[in-house]
Amino acid sequence: MAVVNRLRSLAAATFGRRALAALLYAVVAFPLALIGFVLVLAGLALGGVLSVTTLGLWLIAGTVRGALALGAVQRGLARGLLGVEIEPPTPPGGAGVLGRRRALLGERAGWRAVACVLSTPFTAVLGLVAVLAGYVYGALFTLHPLLKDLNHRTVHHADGSVTRVSLEFFGHQVDSWPRWLIPVTAGLLLLAVAPALLRHALTPHRLLLTALLGPSAADRRIRALEETRAHAVEDAAATLRRIERDLHDGTQARLVGLAMHLTVIHELVTADADRGRVLAAVDTARSNATQAIADLRHLVKGIHPPVLDEGLPAALATLAADSPLSVDVSTDIRTRPTPAVESIAYFCTAELLANATKHSGADTATVTVTAHDGPLRLRVADDGRGGAVIGAGSGLTGLLARVRTVDGTLTCDSPPGGPTVVTVELPRA
Repeated sequence: MAVVNRLRSLAAATFGRRALAALLYAVVAFPLALIGFVLVLAGLALGGVLSVTTLGLWLIAGTVRGALALGAVQRGLARGLLGVEIEPPTPPGGAGVLGRRRALLGERAGWRAVACVLSTPFTAVLGLVAVLAGYVYGALFTLHPLLKDLNHRTVHHADGSVTRVSLEFFGHQVDSWPRWLIPVTAGLLLLAVAPALLRHALTPHRLLLTALLGPSAADRRIRALEETRAHAVEDAAATLRRIERDLHDGTQARLVGLAMHLTVIHELVTADADRGRVLAAVDTARSNATQAIADLRHLVKGIHPPVLDEGLPAALATLAADSPLSVDVSTDIRTRPTPAVESIAYFCTAELLANATKHSGADTATVTVTAHDGPLRLRVADDGRGGAVIGAGSGLTGLLARVRTVDGTLTCDSPPGGPTVVTVELPRA
């Protein structure tokens, strides 16, 4: 029974879904790479010969476009069969036919795709060799007792006679039942290591595709800066709209009411009205003034909490005291970060504690902040029901956008049933 279970596990590992997908990829990748290599090399060579004419430039541009299309096919195969996600590069721009041709010839993404097409045959062949060594020879050796008439070599002698020599191991022919165990065992070992062998053989190919078919480091940086700039502009515009709305609907209305009551007080005093009516009008005006001051303080706190002037530890302690949860705050900040980073850390903590109160059903939470020589690291954990996900309309998406404006990162670990742990890393400057 143990032997049968081992054979079943071997078969599941060797011929499972992922293993067969990698096997199919290795079989398809090399012919595809070879065809692309020949076509792109021929296109570049012919385009170079004709480059003295306009036709040559068009041919080279068409070759670059073909390399980009082949790169898209390679990314699709890697995603579908290997589970490797390769971010597509920024497509070439340009307006009009001549503009698109100029973009194809001038932008790096196209030439990186050309370099990938010209290099992939040398890495894809490793996967094909691994398939032959692991799967093909493993199957032939394992099935040798059934294929013994095929696993042989023909020897031609000087006298014209022909001898069929059976499979040999270390000079000994495997032509009888006890000796058949040797190729069968070797075949089973090859099949057992075939998935790992294929995985390692495809590693250079995966690295090459990721390096050349995805955006370069400079392109990723530019894209990240464009996204963070857009988020920063949107966040600033939203903040201005909120301030304008709060001032118009709250503080402005209370100040208008205060002015009206002061007018009433003036008229009552001028008309020698009853003292009680005057005092009632004064109390109403004072109440409006007090409420207007409270609204202004709340508005200012939403822009930049005054408690942050005392440092992030004091600000977080105030947040914990105001939270309905039982919050434990631990801070270890050796070098004070910039005000912008402190503000982002404060608002992230406030939002995460609010989310834990509203959505997770948590009773307790912990806030841990460390800032030594590296970035500021904020960790907020709660004992709620979990299931928080970045995206899908959650508030974590807005926090991620705010964090990315200063090249920070936000990760969320929230399995169903909890706990939820959100980690934010921000540069100290």
